Amino acid sequence: MGPPLTADPLQELEHAIWNAQPHELIQTATDHVKDALDVVDVEILLADYRQAYLVPVRQEVEPVRLDNTPVGHAFAAQQDVHERQPPRLGGDFHLLHVPLTVHGDRLGVLTVQLDAAPTTRQRTGLATAANVLSRALKIADQHTDLYRQVRRRSRLTLAAEMQWELLPGRACSTDEFHLAGQLEPAYAVWGDNFDWSVSADRLTLTVTNGMGTGTEAASLTHLAISAIRNARRSGADIVDQAALADQTVYAHHRGTRHLATLLLEFDLATGRVRTVDAGSPHMYRMRGNVTEMVAFEAQLPLGMFGDARYTTEEFQVEPGDRLVVVSDGVHTAESPVGEVYGAVALLQTLRETRLQNPSEAVRTFIRHFIDYHEGGEPLDDAVVVCLDWTGKRPPLSEEA
Repeated sequence: MGPPLTADPLQELEHAIWNAQPHELIQTATDHVKDALDVVDVEILLADYRQAYLVPVRQEVEPVRLDNTPVGHAFAAQQDVHERQPPRLGGDFHLLHVPLTVHGDRLGVLTVQLDAAPTTRQRTGLATAANVLSRALKIADQHTDLYRQVRRRSRLTLAAEMQWELLPGRACSTDEFHLAGQLEPAYAVWGDNFDWSVSADRLTLTVTNGMGTGTEAASLTHLAISAIRNARRSGADIVDQAALADQTVYAHHRGTRHLATLLLEFDLATGRVRTVDAGSPHMYRMRGNVTEMVAFEAQLPLGMFGDARYTTEEFQVEPGDRLVVVSDGVHTAESPVGEVYGAVALLQTLRETRLQNPSEAVRTFIRHFIDYHEGGEPLDDAVVVCLDWTGKRPPLSEEA
């Protein structure tokens, strides 16, 4: 008889991660990454709600700033970063930072410590571990509060809790597009929201600005988004989605409260976009060297009268186009000296972030937006959504 068969360490690692209890996932992943890939130590860091820090799940370790750090670069650039530290006790000390991402949604970074430069086997194994761990974290997050607790660097207001729980995620990537969004103030947002759904042939995207402040605004947005989703999941197009939300909000508030909403429906095969503009969110298009606002015919906000007849307009996106949608909390914001952000600074920020991927672009955009207030607090909450359109790729036979 030959030697006994041994299990593949990477297969054991994957099996252990998928079978770990949600609250035990991090410890299970840490133990098995050490054993399978011969690393000295493992650290798993999650992005905070504002995406300004990476917060270690091990609470005894201090959060790390995203900007101007090797681990932050791995998160921002979505690539592995090898960091060599000064020798300790006569030996090398290396760190490898690997991003944790699911379909474009950036969760955090897996960092491992090694005694020497990472080998090809270790890099390949860590890429596999990061991929499995990212997906497992996404699922585990629905069954435990642990990871939400780690991500918050201060207490969320109840309104912010409601809004973050309403989001489908912070980013999404397919062959046809990459989109990302961010809410601000992250820990105290009121009524601003974004939502999306992807099917085999279309992407539906909404950006909403709920009227009011605090939990009243959050509840209003929650009601409208739930109505839109209900219509969408019943097979309705964006006109009927808007109509049901309009009727639902009016039935509850009799026109005293309403929502400004932009609804977009992308045909993934052709790039044709149908839109309903029911309020104040503005959309900007960047095509080549041209940056311009795309204006639509303004229609009534959702819930104002309850019997509005919404109509669609259409436009075309082309491969390479970038669309950025901002709420009125962005384009109407004023600096301490009264300069409106949407007049000049907004377009400058769009151009400065053009080469960044959408997830990093919205993070940078929000940072610039906060800096614009020069230490003061914005008077309204804000949402920024960025979409890069790559378009349907032709079959290999056609490319040839």
